[in-house]
Amino acid sequence: MDRILSADGTPIAFRRQGEGPPLVLVGGALSTAASDAALAALLAPRFTVVTYDRRGRGSSGDTRPAAVGREIDDLAAVVDAAGPRASVFGTASGGALALEAAAAGLPAGLLAVYEPPYAPGASGTSARARRTARLNRSLAAGDRGGAVELFLAATGVDAGTLARMRRAPLWAGLEAMAHTLAYDDALLGDGSVPAERFAAVTARTLVICGGFSGAPARAATRALAEALPRGRHRTLTGQMREVAPQVIAPVLADFFARNVYASPAF
Repeated sequence: MDRILSADGTPIAFRRQGEGPPLVLVGGALSTAASDAALAALLAPRFTVVTYDRRGRGSSGDTRPAAVGREIDDLAAVVDAAGPRASVFGTASGGALALEAAAAGLPAGLLAVYEPPYAPGASGTSARARRTARLNRSLAAGDRGGAVELFLAATGVDAGTLARMRRAPLWAGLEAMAHTLAYDDALLGDGSVPAERFAAVTARTLVICGGFSGAPARAATRALAEALPRGRHRTLTGQMREVAPQVIAPVLADFFARNVYASPAF
């Protein structure tokens, strides 16, 4: 992997493959560049695809204290390395990061996001506040495994699967990244869609959800698309929170390829 320095001097590791217009993939919680390898391979015939380890993960550094602004700087450095007006696709909290960066002025050509985990409405924000408090307590106590379990349970992983995961070799890697769950949590604020801030996002943006995802997730993506000045919404039939690379790859390829040189009007 190559490395670049973020604004605060943190080394950020990234991988580049393929040929064509630049496209940066931003992973969600507990992911690394390797997590997007299958999707990157499917997109590489048409794009120069850049994947990266967000700070605190994989081969990237982790200068403290953590802050949303620092993650935005990391993404800006990766986009700059990818090439002029690179497009960006973010999954889950990686989608929230892409949108926050765009609202802060990231010069991205086009944006697409898959189910950023916002939780609009009083019940959603209340539940999120409770999870944030539990996450912070677990991390403060050094209970990295508990923090990972809390996150996975919130995404729908059942107790039996969690028990098997704890015994699997991958668990150590998840615990090593547990502290970065606080970074993802900070990206989402109180869980509501920050419509006022996202009004500053000028890029064409495709907001995608899975047809088999829960009603709250589907509602959140629609609210997000409506909040973005140039947002569009699309539902992928049969997909859930963990979208299949072979399903979303042609959707992304069509959106980015058709719109890279399109007129300013959406």
